[in-house]
Amino acid sequence: MDKKGLFIVFEGIDGSGKSTQLQLLADRLEAAGLSCFLTREPTDSVFGKLLRDVLTRKVKADNRVLAPLFAADRIDHILREEDGLQAVLARGKVILCDRYYFSNYAYQSTSLPLSYVIAVNEPCAEMMRPDLTFFIDVSPKTAMERIRAGREQTELFEKEEILRATREQYLKAFDAVRERENVKIIGGDRTTSEIADEIFAIIVDELPDGMLK
Repeated sequence: MDKKGLFIVFEGIDGSGKSTQLQLLADRLEAAGLSCFLTREPTDSVFGKLLRDVLTRKVKADNRVLAPLFAADRIDHILREEDGLQAVLARGKVILCDRYYFSNYAYQSTSLPLSYVIAVNEPCAEMMRPDLTFFIDVSPKTAMERIRAGREQTELFEKEEILRATREQYLKAFDAVRERENVKIIGGDRTTSEIADEIFAIIVDELPDGMLK
């Protein structure tokens, strides 16, 4: 692949504020003259729709089914001819992705072996590894406060103990693949603007020569 752009992923437990930071970063990069492409998972592919049905319990499936479904949806997303991630990157855009394979490592490995989830997602990592993964590390207590403040009804799985366990799995996953992934852990218990400033400064340092005018 003739790579011209930059692939950036945002990860974090629910309530970490990653979606907000992704949009703030897109606005700042666009203002600096860069073209951004925002995406999130699962997609609207056949696999993505089935994933949503499983996650909302319209379709019953064993937990071991979820990791392969996410991987299949991701591979489809990478390889699409026109709007696939590889094609977008080749056009010189900055891709900003809300969750990638690390979210599988964290959420699914609370009920499945981490080694299994990593192995299932290995093809995705080899096909398109992020240039940068930002993990916004917010405390479970703060995350729950944000979730409760922003939603009329807190979903069943979004309990503080679940958020705590998921955060721990993220950190275990980062440690397991430390040698091959460029992960930046960003303190999330701060103001939105403080977090955005730190992230933007890191991005500017990582941009390929000539991208930022």
